[in-house]
Amino acid sequence: MAQMNMLEAIRDAMRLEMKRDANVVAFGEDVGKVGGVFRVTEGLQEEFGEDRIFDTPLAESAIAGMAVGMGIQGFRPIAEIQFVGFIYEALDQMFVQAARMRYRSGGRYNSPIVFRTPFGGGVKAAELHTDSLEGLAIQTPGIKVIVPSNPYDAKGLMISAIRDNDPVFFMEHLNLYRAFRAEVPEGDYTVEIGKANIVREGKDVTIIAYGMMVHTAVKAAEELEKQGVSAEVIDLRTLLPLDIDTIVASIQKTNRAIVVQEAQKTSGAAAEIITQINEKAILHLEAPVLRVAGPDTVYPFAQVEDAWLPSQARIIAAVNKVREF
Repeated sequence: MAQMNMLEAIRDAMRLEMKRDANVVAFGEDVGKVGGVFRVTEGLQEEFGEDRIFDTPLAESAIAGMAVGMGIQGFRPIAEIQFVGFIYEALDQMFVQAARMRYRSGGRYNSPIVFRTPFGGGVKAAELHTDSLEGLAIQTPGIKVIVPSNPYDAKGLMISAIRDNDPVFFMEHLNLYRAFRAEVPEGDYTVEIGKANIVREGKDVTIIAYGMMVHTAVKAAEELEKQGVSAEVIDLRTLLPLDIDTIVASIQKTNRAIVVQEAQKTSGAAAEIITQINEKAILHLEAPVLRVAGPDTVYPFAQVEDAWLPSQARIIAAVNKVREF
């Protein structure tokens, strides 16, 4: 196996799918010769040409709108939104047009589009560049929402997303692009959309997380182990569809849970997860399910970013609170 960081794994997935299927195209702001602001698409234009991977004007509504048009004509577009906060310009095309295309057309047309975007804090960037906007997407029927936490999953999920006939919102955490390398198969493989992964087994409490927060949760679990607390950590990988079965099975074993998200606390993914836990596993709970999340404020400036983001200490405090309930 090769050693890849997450950025390289995503690029490798796109390269393999562009080789396999001539209908796969990629476009966005500076994704061509420059290779994107984070160099995720570096070298792909040279390999596949300007007809397959190309730059667009600075107009997110046009990027997403072109993806919808190409999708119903048989292409499989990969549309990059340069930073997550820029999706506001493209919400109509993403959530109204692409997500509803199959329903509106009675199954005549699909929108096999991957909307890629970097998101997430910890890199001392500005708001709109580092927000976590997955909560907007998971309210939208017809679009799938993927948030990988490691290179292996990122490649397998990207291949699955490109092959999917539904639109996919593929969120790539900025702080994970070059954070570490891991073994990734060089060939073709997929990771199932809608299937969570238990990254650390435990028996006393379940910690549910996704994206960068998976790594923060694992560090907290390792510290809790020193205190005699066995924490199970679930990496959701996909927020829509949500693998509630894996979550419920874990809670049936641990009887306590917390959900960790980087986004602001109110009306986010954690709120939906807790609701589904209450609907399907409340009789197995010995304490309320708690959220560890960002405060309900605009994403802060770099000077106070570290205090704003969910931390290992805050996760440990939440675990102790549900254990002492």
